[in-house]
Amino acid sequence: MTTTLRPTGPLQRGADGARARTYDVCVNSRPVGSVDLATHDVFGPQVCRVRDLRIAEPERRRGRGTVAALAAEEVARGWGCRRIEVTVPAEAPGALPLATALGYVERNRRMAKPVPAEPAALPPGVEGRPMTEDEYGPWLARAQGSYTRSWIDRGVPEAQARAKAEADHAELLPQGLATPDTLLSVLTQEGAKVGVLWLTLRDDDAFVFRVEVDEDCRGRGHGRSLMLLAEAQARAGSRDRICLSVFAGNATALCLYDSLGYEPVSYSLYKPLL
Repeated sequence: MTTTLRPTGPLQRGADGARARTYDVCVNSRPVGSVDLATHDVFGPQVCRVRDLRIAEPERRRGRGTVAALAAEEVARGWGCRRIEVTVPAEAPGALPLATALGYVERNRRMAKPVPAEPAALPPGVEGRPMTEDEYGPWLARAQGSYTRSWIDRGVPEAQARAKAEADHAELLPQGLATPDTLLSVLTQEGAKVGVLWLTLRDDDAFVFRVEVDEDCRGRGHGRSLMLLAEAQARAGSRDRICLSVFAGNATALCLYDSLGYEPVSYSLYKPLL
């Protein structure tokens, strides 16, 4: 049997070089699934996103998904893309092993947990307070620089990584400290600053965008205290769920989140197209 991709409609083109197209996954011309491809809305036309790949239940575990994914890579190469990316849900247990077997590398994962009805108290002498205007500027510069380096370390060219960092922070913090539903907090121990928390209250949940322990204060449990502060703020904001995104390779953070009961929601992966 031959597995192929068959376009379901014309190629969609944008003035900036963007492309998008949906395909049927066919076995001997018989549709058994679908693939939705598009160039990246942030990284541009040299990066392809697999927005969706589905194989009908009766056709699974026969290699259809593998062939469809490889065919999608050929389409991306034909578009001139140099990288392909995919996000797979944690509830699809076969998707992550398939992507890994095809050479995709995890870039980051999204995790979540229910917010405790009564979040744990901070350790004695440890408190959270609002960030001041004097602290905000230097913190923002450090945050953008660290975020940029994290993307560069995971396969994104420096110019794209820098542009993404600037765009993301501008979008998420349009009014700085006054941005609605945004909490920028400084963690202190006996009055001395030891870390920073960035939490946003969204419609359905709370999201931890950044947890930062000062370099000379690491290894003392302050990362856990920052996450306990985040849970307390989420509960105070009447949110029942708290989410975060962690870059792959950050073993310390992953161990912390696992120990606090966070579970994976999805995995974002990428693969260079040689």
